[in-house]
Amino acid sequence: MKLYHNLSQISFLKKSYAFKFLFVAFIGIHIPLIGILFFVLYYNHTVSPTSILIFSLMMTLLATLITLLVLNQLIRPISIASKSLNDYRNNRKLSVLPTDYSDEAGLLMCNIQESIYEAESFINEKQDLIYMLSHDLKNFAGNPQGLAKLIISENPSESIRQLAELICESTNLQFRYIENFIKLLQEQDRVVKGNQEIRTILFSGIVPFINEQLEQRLVEKNIKLNLSLELPEAKLRIDEGLLIQVLVNLISNAVKFSYFDSEIKVRIYNENSKLIITVVDKGIGFDKNQIDELFKKFTKMSRLGTANESSTGIGLYLCKKIIEKNKGTLNATSEGKNKGAEFRIEFGN
Repeated sequence: MKLYHNLSQISFLKKSYAFKFLFVAFIGIHIPLIGILFFVLYYNHTVSPTSILIFSLMMTLLATLITLLVLNQLIRPISIASKSLNDYRNNRKLSVLPTDYSDEAGLLMCNIQESIYEAESFINEKQDLIYMLSHDLKNFAGNPQGLAKLIISENPSESIRQLAELICESTNLQFRYIENFIKLLQEQDRVVKGNQEIRTILFSGIVPFINEQLEQRLVEKNIKLNLSLELPEAKLRIDEGLLIQVLVNLISNAVKFSYFDSEIKVRIYNENSKLIITVVDKGIGFDKNQIDELFKKFTKMSRLGTANESSTGIGLYLCKKIIEKNKGTLNATSEGKNKGAEFRIEFGN
């Protein structure tokens, strides 16, 4: 940046980044010529054509090397701007760029700086709004739960008690969804590289939470959930609650597109030092040319389930984002319509 700053102090170079390059190139081109002139004019002995040729080649190589080194320093503002943008995109790291230069590179750094701070401000405002809405949603869910508990405390008839308990269970499920949603937002606030702690996930401990959230949906379609745990635990960089939410979403998706009286197989195992989680169903499947569309936000593939269940079109998109954010991959395969589907999560070392 020092060379760029010094050249920016020259009046005719101040407002043009291209002129700075041309100026350096012009000086670099004329270094060999100036050297040859001095060599011919001031060398005391007779100058042979061979010595002039050798000297010219040496000066040309030297001038080329110096010019390349200087130009490499001159592109420093571009590389700094690129690194700043890349750091923000990958790590949410805010950099401070110089914004007091008036040429094209200076305007680029200024625009990137403003765009980064505008994006950060927008993200913070959006997350503040979502936190507030999540808090309000918990309050709204708490009201019917409070009424249901009040009804239970009055010793009602058995049928009314059962209905009140169902309301309590439903609101508890809503609370967990909201809490996991807030966890997702908090996870997005962390710096992705270098700050994510490795956690030990006990798979036997997450199974009850998965069963609890899916039990009613499985019963409604008489679908059997076959969950195979081939290893007890794994060290991962993903929060346990987020992993549960991803698995619940994937299995819920499988339930939605599975036929009545069918089976869904979930397998957690190790393969080539990688943790693999697969969710396989025997449902309606999809064509191979639709795979890319599956994980898009508000995808055009959003469709009704086998029991006319609705879809938001963002579930798989969020699952993929969560897994990729935590150093994993999520892919889907299917042999075609009505041949089922497989969703595969991989976490490497």
